[in-house]
Amino acid sequence: MIGVRFEVVPSDLDETTDPEWSPEKTVAELASMKAVHVGAGHPDRIGIGADTVVVTDDRILGKPEDPDDARATLRMLSGRTHQVMTAVHLIWTEEELVASAVETTDVTFRDLSDDDIDRYLATSEPYDKAGAYGIQGQAALFTEGIRGCFYNVVGFPIVRFWALLNEITDGHADDYRDGTTSPDLLALGE
Repeated sequence: MIGVRFEVVPSDLDETTDPEWSPEKTVAELASMKAVHVGAGHPDRIGIGADTVVVTDDRILGKPEDPDDARATLRMLSGRTHQVMTAVHLIWTEEELVASAVETTDVTFRDLSDDDIDRYLATSEPYDKAGAYGIQGQAALFTEGIRGCFYNVVGFPIVRFWALLNEITDGHADDYRDGTTSPDLLALGE
């Protein structure tokens, strides 16, 4: 979307974290692990690790296990404001440079009826997404308001990423856009 070239490197990392960690620490650590993993294999290129969680009442809401779990999650989010947190971690091993941040966006859902939830559960959308919804799809109808970065809720805060890329490249993020001769960035895929 912003013209940055990247290569996705498949992830085989164990993403188990300490249950005592805060949601912010959890996403930060996972993004760091991913970036370090990809950066170790390609020290001459910038590695990117990212991780996103949906949080309510300081509790991370993962991907639903089944329709009943998705229904319970959506009921929990109904009529409330929750947070979406994405950590982005960039590492350029050869240059010994690191840049990272956690972006948090508040999302407010309207009150959802049982019928709203049932119709949404009949789609394929809720089952592969943290928090059991995709704001870029039919769950857009649930969203009364957003405070923060919309793209963070979709899963990658591009404004924050761009600032981090500028930081790690000493103001030369544009060198990684289409039509330039710099190497592609590396992103760790799940």
